[in-house]
Formats: sequence, structure tokens, C-alpha cells
Amino acid sequence: MEANRLDPNSLTPQTELLELLKEKCPEVFTEGKVDAEKLRQSLGDEVETGRERYGLSWAGKSDCFRHIQEPTTATLVPAREESVDFDKTQNIFIEGDNLGVLKILQKSYYGQIKMIYIDPPYNTGNDSFIYPDRFQESQDEYLQRIGDKDVEGNLIRDGFFRKNNKDSGHFHSNWLSVVYPRLFLARNLLRQDGVIFVSIDDNEVQNLRMVMNEIFGEQNFIEQIVLKNKAGAGAKPRGFITVHEYILCYAKNADCIDEITTPYSEKLLKLYNKKDAHFEKRGPYGTWALSTTSMDDRPNLRFPVYYEGEEIWPEKQWLWSSERVEKALKKNELVFNRKKDGTWSVRFKRYLKDEEGKIRLGRPTSFLDGPYTHEGTKELDKLFETRIYDFPKPSSLIKKLFQLRLNQEDNREGIFLDFFAGACTTAHAVMALNAEDGGNRKHICVQLAEPCDTDSEAYKAGYKTIADIGKERIRRAAKKIKEGKEE
Repeated sequence: MEANRLDPNSLTPQTELLELLKEKCPEVFTEGKVDAEKLRQSLGDEVETGRERYGLSWAGKSDCFRHIQEPTTATLVPAREESVDFDKTQNIFIEGDNLGVLKILQKSYYGQIKMIYIDPPYNTGNDSFIYPDRFQESQDEYLQRIGDKDVEGNLIRDGFFRKNNKDSGHFHSNWLSVVYPRLFLARNLLRQDGVIFVSIDDNEVQNLRMVMNEIFGEQNFIEQIVLKNKAGAGAKPRGFITVHEYILCYAKNADCIDEITTPYSEKLLKLYNKKDAHFEKRGPYGTWALSTTSMDDRPNLRFPVYYEGEEIWPEKQWLWSSERVEKALKKNELVFNRKKDGTWSVRFKRYLKDEEGKIRLGRPTSFLDGPYTHEGTKELDKLFETRIYDFPKPSSLIKKLFQLRLNQEDNREGIFLDFFAGACTTAHAVMALNAEDGGNRKHICVQLAEPCDTDSEAYKAGYKTIADIGKERIRRAAKKIKEGKEE
């Protein structure tokens, strides 16, 4: 009996789309090929045929689709000698070009990833990354170009990595050609209710927003989070001192997400510091003013509340209706305090747990005041006992994002992906979260063997590549967490 032959090629978005068209629209095929005219007729008025239309274009965009559709025959090779609990762990670190890796992952992880976080190059003009600087090169030329290695097979920074200088004629185009195909493939890996977070700053935020609108769809935009990432900086020759960056959040399918909630912050939890007879079931409570002046005038919210025979009126109006206030009175959930001027303040109790005994969740805001960048640097310095990597993201930031609950789902399961892993903050964050709440999250981190500068502290410490730093960070963080020494 002849063994079945496996297709060594990676799954491509083109193949998937063709199969979908064959299933849904067989009439548009002629001799196995898509007939563009028949497809246009089938879609009718939904096809835009004008030459001028809204969209984002750049030098090299057409080549992006060629790179996306090219299958790869590359395979993942296990590295047991570098691994910890290789046969038991379900966490994966992959050393390689993330574009190729994303193609390989299509078969096994299509539609399986719960959340993605990436921190791609910001294109400041000072960072180096791989980009296609010749837009008409052949596949052979491309393969020859990316073969820039030394005699030991290591990548050569001066050959493989190029600084995308702002004087370049294709400064933005180079960057767009890097992020577009990777985000395109990443979308396929997300679950229908999955989300992606992408860190960026003002250099490319407008272009990234347009790219993600095109790939994910404007209707799946969730938020552009503003992150205050430092308290201040040195004087700039002109303009403002920049103390923020952004995190763009998009869903695979926003229709699958009815609600996004988040655990209360430590600052908010400190407000729940009082106890009453309901403490055992509902936990501690805090109090908030029942009277408000910030809402639009609503006459039905202006009425008297009676306490100890006195009639109490709000300064403007109450937050609640009279029916809700009456229920709160009967349940002893209002607190009355006489002020120095003889009037009363009325506050309502809010328990940490709801009536079923479940801890309440809050709504995330579009502004995060920290954690700051220096916290990530300090965290890694402590782990390696030296300055090994500049400006890593704090693991507390990734934890905050991954703790977001979609549709009230317990966020302790699922696969979390980072394909610009750098020093592997994402892996650290996932392991720390599991240790804190007993979760069973899994992480996949992808990082190219980007060479460290030979005069850097990392290189002097024996880490030849960024991937080496990431792997060692995972090992050290895992050991520290397992020993219960994680702070």
C-alpha cells in the first residue's frame, strides 16, 4: 500500500479564497480559472470600477501580495538541547523570519489564536530591519540577497539588515512592505472572536491605521489606545515633549464581541475598603456620590430623598431613578453623612462582588497612564543582572492587555502570539499571568536571529543575536516564576 504524500507547501490565503469561491460561486470559474468578468457580474453594484477611489497605496504594494501568496516549503526544526521540558511544554519559541513562520503556522494554527500582541519597528529613521529595497527583483535575486551570512552561517547585520533612513526615497514604503504581509497572514490565525494589539508611535500610526483598516476592515476597529509611556524627556529643539505612544486594537470579527471588560486596577481596588453584614458573600465595598452635576438635565432624576425625617434634594440631580433609590434604601445600600453646613451628602455602596458573589469587572479606557518604558528596562536588567536590551516593553503592559475579557469569557485559556518577540516580554507576561491566577495560557513567540552589535553589552555577555536574548529571558523568567520569586 502506497503511503499518502503530504503537501510540503504552506497554506496560502490565495488557496483558501479560491476554495471558498468554488464553494460559493462556482459560476465564476472557466476552465479552472476565475473569470473576472463573471465575478464582476455576480457582485453587481458592489464592484468599484472607477479609476479614482479611496485607499492606501505605496511603491511595492503589489509585491506584498506576491510575497503573501508564495508558499513556503520551510519546516520547523526542534531544538531539544535549548529547550526546557520539551516533551511537556506547549509553549513555542521559533527562531526565524516571521513572514516565513507565519506561513508555516497557517496549517496548524489557522483560526486558533486568541490574542496577538506585536511591537514592530516604529520606523523612526534610526532603526534597522529587513525590507525589500528593490521592488522589481526576481525570486532568485531575493533569495540571493537574504543569504547574507558569514562563514558560520550567521546573519550579517550590514548585509541583511538595512537602516531605513528618512532620506530614503521609499522611507514609508519600505516600512509598509514589511508590516502589510505579516498582518495579512496574522489575521488568518486569529479566532473569530480574537483580537490583535499593535504598538506604534507617531511616525507611522496614520499609515498603520489605514493598513489595518484595509486588512481587518474598518468595522473591526476596536480602539486606538493612548499609552503614557514616560513621565518626561529631555528638551526638544521644537514642539512638544512626547510622553505617549499608541496601541491599535482590531478584532477578527467585531460582531463576535459584545463586551470587553477588564479586572479592576490596584488603584481602584483600594477604594473598596469598607465592610458590612454582606462582606462574606459580596466582599468589601466603596462609596460613591449619588448626586451629580455632570449629566444633562433630566427632570425625572430630581426628587427628594427622605432620611431621619428630613427631605434631601440633590444639588442638580441624582444618578439613579426614584425606583432604584427606593430599592437601595430598603437594602441599606445608601450612606448619609451630615456636612459642616448642616446639609446631607448621599453616597451609594458598591460591593466588589455582585449579588451572585462574582468579582466585578470594569470597562477599559482608551488611555493608559503607564506602565512606563523604564519599568520594562528595569525588569530586564534585574533578570539578567546587566543592561542586555534597550527599551523592552514592561511585562505588566502585556499582562494588562491579555487580561481583557471578551464577552465575559474567563481569560485563563487560549493561545497568545507575538511574532516581533524581541526580548520575549510576551512570553514572560503569559507565564506570570498563569502563575498569578492558575491559568493555562500558551504562548508562541517568533524572533529572527537578528545579530547584536559586536560592541553591545549583550554581545559581550555571550548573546550573539536578539533571539538568543529572548530564549534566555524565557528560561530565566520561567525559573524565577517557578521558584516563586517573581515580584
